[in-house]
Amino acid sequence: MRALIIGRFQPFHKGHAKLAENSKKYELIFAIGSAYDSFSFENPFTAGERYEMIYNAMDELRIKKFFIAPVPDINRYGVYAKHVIDLVPSFDFVISNNILIKELFEREGYEVKETPLYNRKEYQGKVIRQRIAEGKKWEHLVPKSVADFIRKIGGDERIRRLAHF
Repeated sequence: MRALIIGRFQPFHKGHAKLAENSKKYELIFAIGSAYDSFSFENPFTAGERYEMIYNAMDELRIKKFFIAPVPDINRYGVYAKHVIDLVPSFDFVISNNILIKELFEREGYEVKETPLYNRKEYQGKVIRQRIAEGKKWEHLVPKSVADFIRKIGGDERIRRLAHF
């Protein structure tokens, strides 16, 4: 069975990793939302960079059955689920706690399974980006491979620069 996980992954963090670990009995499809958005404080990483973060994290977690697909925004909720369905491999159900995603995919006949939120206070992209911007420790909130990648591409410096725009 295949499960669809939709997120912006800005960056891919340990909450995402825990979700993947707990769902590894399925083939996972990571849909990278807002794929065209990058180089802003809210969306600092490109779709390609987020793809690499997910790929590296899955390798670190030894998860082999997964797909990654970029999904650009269309800003039309009435057809969003069909838009995603058109861009990703076929799937059996969606994993999401997002009320809007749940509504849109259930309208298309898909089951949407909720998952526990893992340390939601810290495992949030906006919290991690803010910590990076403020020069606080952040590496412990993402898989090691993701922290290494962010530093390699200068993503931490990029976030600090973008925080001032």
